[in-house]
Amino acid sequence: MTSSPGGFRRRSTRTRRSVLAVSLGLAAALTLSACGGTASGDSGSSAAGGTGTIKWAWQLPTTWDPVTSSAGSDVQMLALTYSSLTHLDNNANAIPNIAESWEYNDKGTEVTFKLQDGLEFSDGTPLDATAVKSSLERGRDAENSLVAPQLADLKDVKVVDDLTFTLVLAGPNYQYPNLLAGKTGMIVNPAVVESDVESLATKPAGSGPFVLDSYTQNASAKLTRNPSYFKADEIEVGNFELYPAADAATVVASIQSGQYNVGLLPGSQVEAAEAAGLEVQVIPSLYVATLDVHSGKEPFTDPKVVEALHFAVDRQQLVDAGQFGIGEVNYQPFPPGHVGYNAELEDVYAYDPEKAKQILKDAGYTDPIPVTISTANPEGVPELLQAQLEAVGFRAEIETIPVAQFTQQVYINHEKALAVDGFAGRESPVQAFQVLFSETGLMNPSREQNPDVFAALDKVIKTPTDDPSYPALLQEATKLAVTTMPNTFLYTVPRVIARAPGVSEVPDGLALVEWNGVTVK
Repeated sequence: MTSSPGGFRRRSTRTRRSVLAVSLGLAAALTLSACGGTASGDSGSSAAGGTGTIKWAWQLPTTWDPVTSSAGSDVQMLALTYSSLTHLDNNANAIPNIAESWEYNDKGTEVTFKLQDGLEFSDGTPLDATAVKSSLERGRDAENSLVAPQLADLKDVKVVDDLTFTLVLAGPNYQYPNLLAGKTGMIVNPAVVESDVESLATKPAGSGPFVLDSYTQNASAKLTRNPSYFKADEIEVGNFELYPAADAATVVASIQSGQYNVGLLPGSQVEAAEAAGLEVQVIPSLYVATLDVHSGKEPFTDPKVVEALHFAVDRQQLVDAGQFGIGEVNYQPFPPGHVGYNAELEDVYAYDPEKAKQILKDAGYTDPIPVTISTANPEGVPELLQAQLEAVGFRAEIETIPVAQFTQQVYINHEKALAVDGFAGRESPVQAFQVLFSETGLMNPSREQNPDVFAALDKVIKTPTDDPSYPALLQEATKLAVTTMPNTFLYTVPRVIARAPGVSEVPDGLALVEWNGVTVK
């Protein structure tokens, strides 16, 4: 994938002013931002070359099996124990990882990958082309696979030799190197799949930087450094502990007390963290805060009501008041600097309450329109949204859904008309479109699809990502989706990370929080 000039905005450390220019997502506040870390790390080591312990309070995965994972954010935790074939750089380009190179045929219907030599799963089993074939075919074919839609056009995986394999596709598709940088490209040990596939839910079988030693669902995961990881020399801690998010009000205290030593920070706690002497980093991400709209449910069955909603939302107020000044207004699924970001959309739904009122009046609405705002956290942004909608002609109420039930009710059962959430982004922009806008997309509650959007996307799929025409084609698809689909995007969501003084800087990573080179004193 190419990137627009300048790439993503990068900031590693921050002052109060610097963080005001970037955003922290409202859905992330539920599962991402309320995190903490230890004031000092353990001095012990569990594997040669690694000392100290990272204690990260963020979230635990829905499963340790990348094929059945049901949350986009799971990729962060799964990357601790699995390696993907490719990786994304900080401009969202696919770069080598356990696959050191790849090459398409002239038609774009086959792509041949070559693996790094000497790869092993954490149990010592060779990670070769045959293992890759097994893993990708399981992702495509398993009845309970949630990555199958991304592999639907994969006709065959041909093993050329131990280090070389070719993906045979149903038609041209130049997105595979990007696609394989995430869960879809995480290679699972076929020996474990054959012997005890059910165990993968709680016992990952990968080749990543760490090995899971113990796991208590909804409580903690404890891992140790994997000496057979292909970049093991870059992992400088011996232990890694993973916990659910701490309460926002206790994040700073949790880090000071030594309960955790790295955490994602809500905007409300940034000043407190700095006052406490913690290090604070801001790292751009693919995350964008959203309102998910079910156009099959009242009142959004009327496109005019959807249009009014777009103009009724004062996104800047959500950032300034709801997110404590941390945020950047955004009307589309990609952050500024991403190849799919369309500059023509920068003010497409600029706040205009009078226009929203007029749209509803012209559509014949004389009485307030009842609408329920579903959320897992009613404070802050949902409360501001309630007031904004009521100001233009809605009668809005807030419904709180427990975090554990939110995905099921909103995206699986399609029960809710309007939900406050966020889109975690995807390694392939085409995959992002499928998740958000396709008739099978998880984050498309109404499952309605605009054929024009996917006709434009078909051109994107068939165009090499280094072709000069690729950015314009992708940006045109973005424009079509944003202006015809009901999704309401709000603002971008970087990661605001607090570190105890003894923890070194966390590398910038657009798609993943990575731990290569991080040390703990």
